[in-house]
Amino acid sequence: MQTIKFRSRGTYVSYLQELLGKLGYDIPSTGYFGNMTDAAVKDFQKKNGLVVDGEVGIKTWTVLIEKTRPAQTMGDKFLGEQDLKAFAQKNNLELAAVKAVNEVESSGKGFLVDGRPKILFEGHIFWNQLKERGINPSSIANASNADVLYSKWTKSHYLGGTKEFDRLEKAANLLADPRVKEAALASASWGSYQIMGFHAKKLKYDSVQAFVDEMYIHERNQLEAFGRYITEFGCINHLRSLNWASFAKCYNGPAYAQNKYDIKMANAYQKYLNRP
Repeated sequence: MQTIKFRSRGTYVSYLQELLGKLGYDIPSTGYFGNMTDAAVKDFQKKNGLVVDGEVGIKTWTVLIEKTRPAQTMGDKFLGEQDLKAFAQKNNLELAAVKAVNEVESSGKGFLVDGRPKILFEGHIFWNQLKERGINPSSIANASNADVLYSKWTKSHYLGGTKEFDRLEKAANLLADPRVKEAALASASWGSYQIMGFHAKKLKYDSVQAFVDEMYIHERNQLEAFGRYITEFGCINHLRSLNWASFAKCYNGPAYAQNKYDIKMANAYQKYLNRP
């Protein structure tokens, strides 16, 4: 495990924050090792007889993982080599290309430490999904639910990790109406590849709930959803021809160049192509 400390950033920090959250520390999963995370780490180290230095190295990682070990082995839900090979064969893709896309476009892992799929709830999508179901969002929007129901995109309400499920649950219960729950589920991105729930019907799932149920099972189910998405929206043809810029634009949108997704995938492809 990578050693991280105050002001570190990235997926290891997000994972640390998930683990601390499972132990009862009330910190958002931002991916940034700020003052709240630093205080939580030092408190954990003090309570567990570790050196209180705020650095999360091999010893602190070991105790953290042991303290939060789930009843089910999390590895049972992770993709394996055979899953990627089967996906490549099914979709007539090069294995190196599939591995490259999986490395760059997945969110590191598809599940939280408590076994639920990773999600990100989008309040502006919820606004539109309510309208599509005949519910006027303006009639129920107020200061108490402004963190889950708003008309324009903002990242200011993102909390990350398990707290995104708190936001989802809050949204689903704004009204005692099954349409509201469905709209809430449709307004989150799910799993490793961040597929939005509102795509469920277009991706040939029976319902939004059926799609969500699949996302809970295994990362290979999340990979299946990804395959359906890139097929439905035509991205898969760019992947077959190794046109990384066109694939990234199709999958990530116009901002792909700013984030260099095409360059990252091209480099990852060469790495996997050159491996025996």
